[in-house]
Amino acid sequence: MRRSVREATIGFSLLAALAGGFALWFWLTGVAFGQKVWTFRLSFADAAGLAPQSTVTFRGVAVGTVRQVKPQSGAVLVTVQINDANLLLPRPIVAQVRSGSLLGGDPEIALVTEASATPSGVPGPLAKNCDPKRIVCADGLVQGIPTPSLTTVMGLMESILAKTEKEDVIGKVATTTTEISKTSKAFGQTAKRADLMLASSDQLVKQLQTAVKQAEPAIANLKAATAEAKATMKHANNITAAFDNPKVINELKRTISNAEQLTRRADSIGGDVQKLSSDPGFVDGLRSVTLGLGKFFDELYPSIKQPGKAN
Repeated sequence: MRRSVREATIGFSLLAALAGGFALWFWLTGVAFGQKVWTFRLSFADAAGLAPQSTVTFRGVAVGTVRQVKPQSGAVLVTVQINDANLLLPRPIVAQVRSGSLLGGDPEIALVTEASATPSGVPGPLAKNCDPKRIVCADGLVQGIPTPSLTTVMGLMESILAKTEKEDVIGKVATTTTEISKTSKAFGQTAKRADLMLASSDQLVKQLQTAVKQAEPAIANLKAATAEAKATMKHANNITAAFDNPKVINELKRTISNAEQLTRRADSIGGDVQKLSSDPGFVDGLRSVTLGLGKFFDELYPSIKQPGKAN
């Protein structure tokens, strides 16, 4: 009886050890029972010490682990497992390898996205109609970006110092500084010249204003002369219009003809005033000449009116 109890105890102990070993193996490999998980791939130029079971974080929260790190000729492919089947990783999204703390620690993968939130109603990563342009779907690919480290920063500083020494950047900077100083002095001299030019311009403006004031009387006289010239031109136009009128020309011809007849009669009669006054032809001719000249001047000066008389 005691032997069978001892064997049963040993058997149960072995079974418990085997169960604990399998549980530890499942935990180390990331196998989760009763939970839907999904995976996708990451592509890095440098894995920076990543290994299976490294933590994967999103917005600072652990959401999965690294299952496989597979180096290739042009990149390092990393397969990650996400433990939440309903987690939506909106695109655009990148992956970055970071240290666990400021002083170092195990490397982990941080998923970084610029999107604020994913719209509701979007199919999940395990759905058949998952949109890979909007979220990360199962078996999808996310590009990894390099992470600055002390080694990369020191290497970059060494390359910059080597280029500086090779191209004599310090000497060129000194030369450039000297040229900038000279240019600043030249700008200062140019500014002074510009101030002198502005002062000369102010004096010129004042002189022009004085000349304009002095020219104002001459301008007023010129305006008056222009007005008189306009009146003279109007009078000349009236004379031209009168000579262009056929009626005026006929009256002028008749007046000249009457004047010729009067002259002939005056010559024939001589200087006898009594005979001239008793001659009806002479009286009619004199009247005709007077009336003709009156009509001629009425046509020549139609706008001239005597003061104090109405039309």
